[in-house]
Amino acid sequence: MKKLVLAYSGGLDTSYCARYLSKEKGYEVHAVSVNTGGFSKKELVDMEEKALVLGVSSFKAIQAMDDFYEKVVKYLIFGNVLKNNTYPLSVSAERIIQAIEIVTYAKKIGAQYIAHGSTGAGNDQVRFDMIFQIIAPEIEIVTPIRDMTLSRESEIAYLKENGIDFSWEKAKYSINKGLWGTSVGGEETLTSSNPLPSSAYPSQLEKSTPEQISLGFDKGELVSINGTIKDPVTNIQELTEIASKYAIGRDIHVGDTIIGIKGRVGFEAAAPLIIIKAHHLLEKHTLSKWQQYQKEQLGNFYGMLLHEGNYMDEVMRNIEAFLVDTQKNVCGEVFVALHPYRFELNGIQSKFDLMNASFGNYGETNKAWTGADAKGFIKMLSTPAKIANQITNNND
Repeated sequence: MKKLVLAYSGGLDTSYCARYLSKEKGYEVHAVSVNTGGFSKKELVDMEEKALVLGVSSFKAIQAMDDFYEKVVKYLIFGNVLKNNTYPLSVSAERIIQAIEIVTYAKKIGAQYIAHGSTGAGNDQVRFDMIFQIIAPEIEIVTPIRDMTLSRESEIAYLKENGIDFSWEKAKYSINKGLWGTSVGGEETLTSSNPLPSSAYPSQLEKSTPEQISLGFDKGELVSINGTIKDPVTNIQELTEIASKYAIGRDIHVGDTIIGIKGRVGFEAAAPLIIIKAHHLLEKHTLSKWQQYQKEQLGNFYGMLLHEGNYMDEVMRNIEAFLVDTQKNVCGEVFVALHPYRFELNGIQSKFDLMNASFGNYGETNKAWTGADAKGFIKMLSTPAKIANQITNNND
């Protein structure tokens, strides 16, 4: 039989692929789910049971949260990456690691084919196909939903005809949860004017009394919450648990898709937004202005390439090396206040705080120069503009 690895989520599209490819096309289908923080143990057990009913030869759940953090999330934090100054790349970042894990598994078991359930109208088809083609060009990609332009109704009808009568009732809102945030899509996000209702978000307001927390960073990584040291993945999960009770991190992202059309999606990302903003504040105190400037350019560029599936380009490794090098002094604590629907950054404490220099206090006292020095500096600084202004006026 033709051995095929299916990127399997348990949803309608991948369920159709599992049944169709094994029954109609004669593939030996091996379903693989890559957990980047979106599935509980029970959900994975249920997923396996359904996959076997659909006719797959095997089911494999790959735990990839640590890899996801080390290969992607860490650099999104270092680069303070927010797509269009809004979105922390929650779902798009996950797809990269999921694709890498799937193609790695396919090569491991000697599969000649890889399949996924993407349609021809979204970003994921690009991300999956690019990773698959770059890492394993010898493996053929199979995409029934895209190639046959299947409707939701036709997929359900086919499965029912084959005795598969799972509940395929479409939820009013599509929720994609992961370590680095949760996307929320609904009829409102198909418009340009309507907001998502509060009830659409997975976390509802549970706490109204403000809470003060401290986030500890070491070389740019979140290593502690309120002084308790744990690994970054655990800290992200715990901060999500703490902050989501305040319904923090809700927003709607509008951006340019890889395929050239505009897209709008809601998201909830309490921990990512707090971490990125807290990390950025710490950098303002510990990095020079030119470090910050270059980081902003390269961080945005890194996020754009990642979003569009270009993770395997060597320039990404170059940017990662730069980002790591900038984090040597990004160490200390950031003090954060949590409120319903928002948070405040109250300040930082760091042994590398550049405000602690002995040269003086901004707007108050100076110890490294005299008044005459200041006058001379200002005179020289203004000279180029004086010249340009004089020439322009003389030629009007």
